[in-house]
Amino acid sequence: MTQRGRATRSSGPAGRPRRSDGPRGPERSGAPRGDLAARRARLREVIEPVVTTAGYDLEDLSVSRAGRRHVVRVIVDADGGISLDAVADVSRAVSAALDAAEEAAGDIVAGEYQLEVSSPGVDRPLTLPRHWRRNVGRLVKVTVRGAAGDRQLTGRVTAADDERVTLETDAGPAAHPYAELGPGRVQVEFSRLDDLADADLDDDTDTDIDDDEEDLEDEER
Repeated sequence: MTQRGRATRSSGPAGRPRRSDGPRGPERSGAPRGDLAARRARLREVIEPVVTTAGYDLEDLSVSRAGRRHVVRVIVDADGGISLDAVADVSRAVSAALDAAEEAAGDIVAGEYQLEVSSPGVDRPLTLPRHWRRNVGRLVKVTVRGAAGDRQLTGRVTAADDERVTLETDAGPAAHPYAELGPGRVQVEFSRLDDLADADLDDDTDTDIDDDEEDLEDEER
């Protein structure tokens, strides 16, 4: 079963944070330290090939500080989503690649850091064609740019290719080139959950009626 937006895994034995306190390689001093942008670029050089080789897309890579240590967050995805087991496999592969890179060229992130690998949640903005393609069937809100100004549009994604996305709205279907669209946001549809709950309730009610009829037939016998 594919789970989206729920997997978070820390690298290192038993989830302990990775440490880089002592010399890890002969060229430790060459690793970037103060420049966060350079740090991210170096991390991407190491991580992206690992993710791509595993058959997934690197959707986001960020480095932030949490107290005395850094947190390296890696977001990966694929057509059809990515399972929890796959996320765990990618996490182990990324951790091994980072260890090897540090052994060869020194620390990539100075001090302690924790690695978190996860899949995107529904709150991730849709900015690339593959994001729209992976959300066909979902309700999305997006800003549409036009000569008369920007307007907010809410519609269901019915098709998406490399050039445009088709949205079904109250006014009917319409295709929009990606150049006209801002980041899309998937909408949580509570009404669908309510419909499922009502369906379950109806099923329970039917069962109770059938049971009552069977009891009545037994009494008549």
